[in-house]
Amino acid sequence: MRRVLLACYTLWLREIVRFWRQRSRIVGALGSPLVFWFLIGSGLNRSFQGGPAMPLQGGYLEYFYPGTLALILLFTAIFSTISIVEDRQEGFLQGVLVAPVPRAAIVVGKVLGSTTLAVMQGAVFLLLAPFAQVQIHLVDLPALFGVMVLVSFGLSGMGFLVAWWLDSTQGFHAIMNIFLIPLWILSGALFPASGAAGWVRALMLVNPMTYGVSALRRFFYDQPLAAEPPFGLSLAVVVLFAVAMTAAGTVAVRRKG
Repeated sequence: MRRVLLACYTLWLREIVRFWRQRSRIVGALGSPLVFWFLIGSGLNRSFQGGPAMPLQGGYLEYFYPGTLALILLFTAIFSTISIVEDRQEGFLQGVLVAPVPRAAIVVGKVLGSTTLAVMQGAVFLLLAPFAQVQIHLVDLPALFGVMVLVSFGLSGMGFLVAWWLDSTQGFHAIMNIFLIPLWILSGALFPASGAAGWVRALMLVNPMTYGVSALRRFFYDQPLAAEPPFGLSLAVVVLFAVAMTAAGTVAVRRKG
């Protein structure tokens, strides 16, 4: 057990140190969602009609705020796992694979590192909540951070699973861009499911990010929005997604060592 914990801690710490030494990643992971939130939110603010189903004081900027938080978690968690491809090219991953530790420790250590970075960047974005007229109650912060950890853990596990089978960073970016943007757009981050076409609503129902965004949104509004999944269901899907991605990553590591 001591060797397993040491392996997890070492890989986790390596991800944190590498991140802080690459300042461009900090700007990219946090800056792009901020630009999206401000430009898209400001552009659609006057066109957005809340109505009785969406009693939001801050208009579209307020509605878009949880979706932007989810985007920060998504970008940071997913693109932090690109280090797996780099570690393979540098030979570091081969050294880790021959270490006398379970393969699951490799998955957990890398995923925890990406999760930590995503939650840290999300915490910085929470400081901008007053600008979107979003109120965060202090008593809800522990639960909010817990949901952020679960969402980030699942997304990091998905990024790990994809990166493990790829040999180039270009391929990783190409594949993830195909899935990332639709995954986020069809999560209710940009528009509510209640006004979408039937086939779009069906895709949103099977999208795990939909339940992650819904779970995050419950901490920012006093009452749930229309057509939002129940919080219990959202939390259950987020947990199952995190467990499934971690298990799939462990299986992948054992099959392709």
